[in-house]
Amino acid sequence: MEYVIAILVIVLIIIVISCIKIVPQANAYVIERLGTYLETWHTGLHFKMPLIDKVAKKVILKEQVYDFPPQPVITRDNVTMRIDTVVFFQITDPKLYAYGVENPLMAIENLTATTLRNIIGDLDFDSTLTSREVINTKMRSSVDVATDPWGIKVNRVELKNIMAPAEIQNAMERQMKAERERRESVTRAEGEKRSSILVAEGKKESAILNAQAEKEAQILRAEAQKEALLRQAEGQAEAIRKVQEATADGIRMLKEAGADESVLQLKSLETLGQMSNGQATKIIIPSDLQGIAGLATTFKEVVTKD
Repeated sequence: MEYVIAILVIVLIIIVISCIKIVPQANAYVIERLGTYLETWHTGLHFKMPLIDKVAKKVILKEQVYDFPPQPVITRDNVTMRIDTVVFFQITDPKLYAYGVENPLMAIENLTATTLRNIIGDLDFDSTLTSREVINTKMRSSVDVATDPWGIKVNRVELKNIMAPAEIQNAMERQMKAERERRESVTRAEGEKRSSILVAEGKKESAILNAQAEKEAQILRAEAQKEALLRQAEGQAEAIRKVQEATADGIRMLKEAGADESVLQLKSLETLGQMSNGQATKIIIPSDLQGIAGLATTFKEVVTKD
């Protein structure tokens, strides 16, 4: 009898322990009583009635990411491609999630595939490749509205990969190669054009600088010649002045020595002779010396005849 009581106590303890539930953070439990929805448990400690209550569904409230396999789609210009999509969603109502649809993930996958086909069917191939953001926005809006009765909030829908047919990929690669070659040719031509312009500008500036340098050199040479002529004229004037000063000093010394007028005139005549040996082309003889000059000439002719 004691063994039976001990076994019953152990079973009762196990049942009580099994009825104690702790809901982790970011989780929720949907509770049913006799097969009917009772309540939703959130984070914390909870106790359920044994045998008549059960945890119908454990729901994760964190944002979840589901990567769907590539879906075949056809564009408006009849190009068949495969698109891989990623859906970011979060469960906002555990009750609706538990009872709204049989298989929520499969329902989201099918809904995403049909929505994607509808959107891509209105676009051509080139628009599909360049309108990812538009497609993502339209898909998120459509899928979010459809999943709202299921207690699911779709936060983002992204096109992970767009796989075009092999022949179209080859054509795109050839087109990209031709475009790169065209850009390279344009860049090379612009570089050569720029180089020619720079060379021409350099030659132009060099010619201008050479002309300016030649002009400045001519000005400097002219100034140097002018300065040399001025110095030469000043030297000649200084020489004449010194000769005249020397002559004046000699005449003054003769006067001081008591020489008569005829001696002074002869001395002046000698000075004129010295001056005539210079570079002067014209000599003006004073009138008072012309008589003495004639007398000296007559005297020279008489001496020559004798």
